[in-house]
Amino acid sequence: MSTLPYAELHAFPDGDRPFTGNPAGVCLLDGWPENRILMGIARSNNLSETAFLVRKPSEADTWELRWFTPAIEVDLCGHATFASGAWLFGRDAVSGAAAKFDTRSGRLTVRRDGDLFAMDLPKVGYEPGLSNPLIEEALGGGAPDAVFDVKRIHGADYKLVVYPDEGVIAHLKPDHGALAIANTNTIVTAPGDRTDFVSRFFAPASGVMEDPVTGSAHCTLAPYWAERLGKSRLTARQIGPRPGALEVSPSGERVTLFGRALPYLDGVLTIT
Repeated sequence: MSTLPYAELHAFPDGDRPFTGNPAGVCLLDGWPENRILMGIARSNNLSETAFLVRKPSEADTWELRWFTPAIEVDLCGHATFASGAWLFGRDAVSGAAAKFDTRSGRLTVRRDGDLFAMDLPKVGYEPGLSNPLIEEALGGGAPDAVFDVKRIHGADYKLVVYPDEGVIAHLKPDHGALAIANTNTIVTAPGDRTDFVSRFFAPASGVMEDPVTGSAHCTLAPYWAERLGKSRLTARQIGPRPGALEVSPSGERVTLFGRALPYLDGVLTIT
């Protein structure tokens, strides 16, 4: 039997509203166990993502980082990286300016930015794509303004679907069974009423029906809206059953996400 430090944080909460933002599990390991152990923990947590950290003794403030949904290991997860950095700062485990993570998507960092945290992620590109009638019918939002194909993140097909206004996004009641048949992770977005843009994210190909506030999706949303609105830093809300808020700033091939991560649970996991 062994115990592992574990926490759950809510990344990118919606202002001061409780039970908002995206829950992420963060688990600190001494070394990498078999994948079945990592997968078992993620399934038991049943959160959209659990982050696993192993400190690198050869470099200060640096950890190896892997992410698991309840179904698969993924190549990029923003909110669980953000939560990992915030948790490490909260434990006074970071001696310098930033927590550094070596991942399948390269080196990622989380640093303090005044009262917020700032996370550096790679841009995820997009290009004009073809409409998929199955997806659009399953979303139930009518004809979109535009559809883009998104560079693969987790080995799955991705679409970015743009609607005319926030109301369409807020009132979507998708047919998750039909989206699962399409097997395409889908970001939906529109201009915001009180923010620069809003979005929701449906990820059936990654084992997640709807993700609350998705860092990796904003690696596509940020450059799209920055180009469309001509702004270098934008305000964003991911709306839906569990909303959240953040700011984004694309620059070249990178995107910085700004926000908060609220502690929710702190303790240990017991593995028999």
